[in-house]
Parts: sequence; C-alpha cells; structure tokens
Amino acid sequence: QVQLVESGGGLVQAGGSLRLSCARSGRTYSSSTMGWFRQAPGKEREFVASIAWSGVITLYADSVKGRFTISRDNAKNTVYLQLNSLKPEDTAVYYCAFSPKIGPTESYKYDYWGQGTQVTVSS
Repeated sequence: QVQLVESGGGLVQAGGSLRLSCARSGRTYSSSTMGWFRQAPGKEREFVASIAWSGVITLYADSVKGRFTISRDNAKNTVYLQLNSLKPEDTAVYYCAFSPKIGPTESYKYDYWGQGTQVTVSS
C-alpha cells in the first residue's frame, strides 16, 4: 500500500503561481513514477506531469509545458508541482498518483491516488 497526501491548492489570479506538494508513505518500490492529473468540472481526468522516482525522467502535457514544473525530494518522499503563469482553464482538482511502472501517462496505470487539492484561477 502507498498513501499519498496532497497540499498547496488554493485560489489565485490569472498569471499567478502555486506549488502543490504530494507526500508519499507506505511501501517502497525499486522503480516507480509519480504523476499529477487534474479534473475540471464536467471533464475527464487528464494527465498533467510525471516524474520517475529513481531517475530524472519527466513528462508534461502539452497544455502545461513551459509553465508547470514537476520535481521530487527523495529524502522527504515528496513530489512537487510548481504551477506558474496560471490560466483560468487550469482550474481543476489536482490529484497526485503513484504507478509502479516507468513513465505512464494513462490514469489506469496508476494504482494509488491522493484525495485531490482544488486549484482555482480567477480571470
């Protein structure tokens, strides 16, 4: 079992920034990926970014490239998502997720999920 707890969401004006955190605990794996997904009202959950836990492989959705940055602190078992130049269309619940695979972008390949944190961007 892996437990994930997100924090850092909130309300911000367009052009502003937020940093989301995801603290991981529980079972350890020799290889894995941490991902961020988001779901806006009435829309499907979509991939945002991912990072391999033991490497430097990062992936981003085209919609966030150049604006969002994913990083990790292995000593703290924490993954971060820095959100810059936020737009109203970034408004969503953001979820942290864990996969025992390397580099997946599909949500069904992630086995554990956090409770989500709301990000609201006002225009």
